[in-house]
Formats: sequence, C-alpha cells, structure tokens
Amino acid sequence: MSTSEPILERWIVRTIESYPPATVPFLSGEDDRFRNPVGHALRESLTVLFEQLREDMDPDHIAPALDAIIRIRAVQDFTASQAVGFVFLLKPILREFAPEPDQVSLSDRIDRLALMAFDKYMQCREQLADIRANEGRRRMHVRQVVG
Repeated sequence: MSTSEPILERWIVRTIESYPPATVPFLSGEDDRFRNPVGHALRESLTVLFEQLREDMDPDHIAPALDAIIRIRAVQDFTASQAVGFVFLLKPILREFAPEPDQVSLSDRIDRLALMAFDKYMQCREQLADIRANEGRRRMHVRQVVG
C-alpha cells in the first residue's frame, strides 16, 4: 500500500527498519499480503493508527490495528520497549514534517497510543505464558499416561 502522506510513509519505513537488518528488504519490498503477511499487517495497521491519531482516537478502530502489530512483535525477539517503541518513532518524524501546534497535540496522542500498545503487549505475553504452561502440563500428562 502506498500513500501520499510523507509522515505516514516515513513511520512505516522506520518501523520496518526496527526489524533485524536481514528481514528489512523483504518486509519493505514484498507487497503481496500472502507472501509478506508481516509487512502487509504493518502497513495496514500503521495507516489506521495514523488516521486515528489525526482524528478522534476511536478505541474500536485502534484496538484491532494495535493488536495486529503487537501480536507479531510479542512472539518475536523484541523486548517490551522494542515491541512498543514503533509508536515513539513517529515523534521525531513529526518534528521534521509537522507544524509546531500539530506536534504538541499529536505528541500527547502518541503517548496515549504507546500506553495502549504496552497494555496490548502485556496481554499478549500473558497469553503466551498461559499457552506455554498449558502445553507443559499437557506434555506431563501425556508422559504420565504413556510412561
């Protein structure tokens, strides 16, 4: 997906660059949603998030877009700060492109979005921990039954 919005385009590029260098060319170069589901999800979700930052920050629109990005980052080798850090990548881009009054109002919204992203990240990590614990219990049960 391409957009004429330079702030959004730069945010997408910077977010993709937060991935390991070996994956960046693929994430940024392959547009097919089936060949590159991560790149596609990033572009789609960041577009929605950017629109919401500029509009009314509707949680019903923000939640699925954040979920799509954070679920991916929660299972990858990202620390919590790296997983949600893509939100803060927008601030220096705004300083470069946006007029000062827009920067102040958007900066507060970016902070709120980052807190939402952190909550979503923690939710995802808790779900992963539950899945791992359940899998461990299942394996122990299978060993006891078989053994």
